[in-house]
Amino acid sequence: MNATRTARVRPTLHGYPRQGPDRELKKAVESYWKGRITQDQLLAEAARLRAAAREELRARGIAEIPTGDFSLYDHVLDATWAVGAIPARHRAAARTDTHTDLDVYFAMARGTKDVPPLEMTKWFDTNYHYLVPELGPDTVFTPDSRKQVGEFTEAREAGYSARPVLLGPVSFLLLAKPAPGVAAGFEPLTLLDRLLPVYASLLADLRAAGAAWVQLDEPALVQDQPPAVLNAVARAYRDLCAVEDRPRLLVASYFDELGEALPVLAGSAVEGLAVDFTGPAAGNLGALARLGGLPGKRLVAGVVDGRNVWAADLEGALSTLAQLLPLAGELDVAPSCSLLHVPLDVAAERELDPQIARWLAFARQKTAEVVTLATALSEGREAVAPQLAAARAARLSRAGSALTRDAAVRARCAAVTGADTRRPQPYPERAVAQRARLGLPPLPTTTIGSFPQTPELRRARAALRAGTLGEDGYRERIAAEIREVVSFQEKAGLDVLVHGEPERNDMVQYFAEQLNGYLATRHGWVQSYGTRYVRPPILAGDVSRPAPMTTEWTGYAQSLTARPVKGMLTGPVTMLAWSFVRDDQPLAETARQVALALRDEVADLEAGGTAVIQVDEPALRELLPLRAPARAGYLRWATEAFRLATGGVRADTQIHTHMCYAEFGEIISAIDALDADVISLEAARSHMAVADELAAAGYPREAGPGVYDIHSPRVPPVEEIAQLLRHALRAVPAERLWVNPDCGLKTRAPEESGPALENLVAAAKRVRAELP
Repeated sequence: MNATRTARVRPTLHGYPRQGPDRELKKAVESYWKGRITQDQLLAEAARLRAAAREELRARGIAEIPTGDFSLYDHVLDATWAVGAIPARHRAAARTDTHTDLDVYFAMARGTKDVPPLEMTKWFDTNYHYLVPELGPDTVFTPDSRKQVGEFTEAREAGYSARPVLLGPVSFLLLAKPAPGVAAGFEPLTLLDRLLPVYASLLADLRAAGAAWVQLDEPALVQDQPPAVLNAVARAYRDLCAVEDRPRLLVASYFDELGEALPVLAGSAVEGLAVDFTGPAAGNLGALARLGGLPGKRLVAGVVDGRNVWAADLEGALSTLAQLLPLAGELDVAPSCSLLHVPLDVAAERELDPQIARWLAFARQKTAEVVTLATALSEGREAVAPQLAAARAARLSRAGSALTRDAAVRARCAAVTGADTRRPQPYPERAVAQRARLGLPPLPTTTIGSFPQTPELRRARAALRAGTLGEDGYRERIAAEIREVVSFQEKAGLDVLVHGEPERNDMVQYFAEQLNGYLATRHGWVQSYGTRYVRPPILAGDVSRPAPMTTEWTGYAQSLTARPVKGMLTGPVTMLAWSFVRDDQPLAETARQVALALRDEVADLEAGGTAVIQVDEPALRELLPLRAPARAGYLRWATEAFRLATGGVRADTQIHTHMCYAEFGEIISAIDALDADVISLEAARSHMAVADELAAAGYPREAGPGVYDIHSPRVPPVEEIAQLLRHALRAVPAERLWVNPDCGLKTRAPEESGPALENLVAAAKRVRAELP
C-alpha cells in the first residue's frame, strides 16, 4: 500500500486514562472524601486533568478528542446519573442542606453509614469494575446532560474538535439488574421505550452545544444476543436516528466480534460504526467484507490493541486498514477500545531494560501508533518510514530474544500428566480428614486474606524503596503488623486466621516480583474501580519460581497461635487476568507454567505444617470468553491449571479458593471442576444470589458466601449479617457453610474493618445458637 490516499484519515481515540501522570485524580477524590478539600477544589482539579489530557492528545496529533469519558468514579455510574436512574435510598441518604449532587453520586458508588452502594461487577472480560444500575418497573428516567455538555463545551471553547462519548441505551439496560425488591425475572430491557426519549434529549442538548458527532458505546453487542435484543437494537437506533436536529451517531463496540449485531447496525441509519479488529475481534474484518462494507458511512477502525501493552504490529495493522479502505465511505484509525485499560507512559519506567521497553506501548505510545497509521494512510508510508522501521525492529528483537524462552520450564510443562491435575481422594473422604485435623465449629469464621494496609505500612515500604529504612527494620515492621493482626483475630474470635499480608503490595504484583518471566513497573497504574488503581505486571517470558515466596511469614504467623492460619496464594488464572499477558503463545500454555510455579509453593506450605491453603481465583469468570463457542475450551484449561497448582496435597490439607465481583451463575460447573474443598464468594452486595445459584446447581462442597461488603465504608450491624447467614443456610447446609467477608480488607481502614469483623463473629455465634 505505497500509494498516497487523497482522502483525509483522522486518528482518534475512544477514551484516555483518567488519573493523571501521578494519580492526581485518586488523591483529589480521596481528599474530598476525607474533608480535606472542598467540592469546588475537587472539580477544579478534575477540570485541570481534563485540560491537560486534551492538550497532550492534540500535541500528539489526535484530530478528534473524546469527551465524557472522564469520570470521578465510573463511566457506567455517570450514565446512570445522566438518565436519572438514581435509587431512592441514595437520594434520601444525602438529602440534607449540606449535601450536594456529588455526595449523592458518591453514595451510589460507596454507600453511606446507613445505606449500601450499588452492586459492583466486572466490565465484560476486563479487570475494570463498573457499578450496576438498579432498575424496576417503576423506574422513571429523567435526562441530566450537565456533565456531557459541560465537558464537551470545555473542549469546544478551548478550540478542540471533540466527540462526546456515552454508554449506549441498549448496553445500559443489558448491564443493569432488577432493583432490590423487584422480581428477579424483571428484564430491564423492557424499559427501552421509556429510556429512548431521555437519550434523544441528551443528544439534542449536545447538538445544541455544537456537537457534530456523538459516540454511543454498545459493547454488550459483542456477546451472544437473542433476537429480542437485536430487535431492540434496531428499534433503538431507528428511533434515535429519527430525532430532528441531532448530531451524527457513531455506534462503538469492542472486545470481540459483533456477529449477528453487525448487519443490524450496518443496516441502521446511524452515520458511523467504531469496530474492534484486534485479537478475538479480528473476525470483524471478514464479516464486514461479506456484508458489503459500510458504503457512505464512517468507520473508526480499532487496529491497535487498547487492552494489552505490547507494541503494535504496524505492518499488520496497515494491511488490515488497506482491506478496510474500500469498505467504508470514510475511514479513521483508533485503538480497539478506551485506553483506560493500559498505563500512561512507558517512558516513565526508567528501571526497565531498554531492550524490553521498546517492546511495549502504553497509552501515550499507542496514541503515537494510531497517529503513525493515520499518517501512513493519508500521506504514504514514506512520511512515517522511521516509525515503521523502529516498530519492525522491536518486533524482531522480541521474537528472537532469549528472555522469552526457558527450555527447562517448557520441558516440565510437557511432562505434566492427568494424574498431576487430580487429588487422589474424593471430597467426602477429604472432608472427614480435614474436620478431624482442624476441629472447627459449625459456621466457621474466617477472612479472605488481606487486612488494612495502614499508612505506617505504606510509609515503611516507601522508605525501604528509598533506602531510608534498612531490610532489618522493614522486616521488624512487618513482623509487628502480623503480631497485631493475629492478636486481633484471636480476640475477635475468628476460627481460621490469616497473617494479614502486610508485606504484599498487591495480590498479583507481589508474586510476579518473585517469579521469573514477569516484569514489574514502577508507574504503570491502571484503574480497577473508583480510586483503586493497580500496577499489573507484564508477562514477558517463561515462568518459574526460583525460591519460596510465602512460607516464611505464614509460618511466623502460625507460630503465634494454636488456631489454623491460612496460606495465601493467587491462582494461575488470576495471575494471567490481572497481568498484561504474552501475545506470542496461547494463554493455556502460560497458565500451565504459572500453575507449576504455584504447585511448588503449595508443596512448601504444606511441608511447613500449613493445614489450610487458599488459592484465590477471583478472575475465573472474568476471563470467560464473551462468545459462547470459545468458553468450553477456556474453562477446560483454566480449571486444569488450578488443579495442577493444588493437586499434590494430602487429604487432610484443606484447599480454599475465593472469587468476587462477577456473575458466577453460568460457571458453577467450572467452580465445581476446580475441586477446591471450600469456596468463598462475594454475595453481600448481590443479596446472597450466589448462594441460591450454588444450591440450584447442587454444589457439593463447602462454601462461604460473603456477608460483609468490604467495598463500602459502612459497618454492617450484627442482625443484618445474621439475616444474610439465615438466607445462606436455606441454600447451603450448616455443616458446609462458612462465614466470611466478600473480599480482602486491604482497602478498608482498621476502624471500619475491626468492628465489622467483630459483628461478623457475633452474628455467626447468634445463628450458630439457632441451629438444631
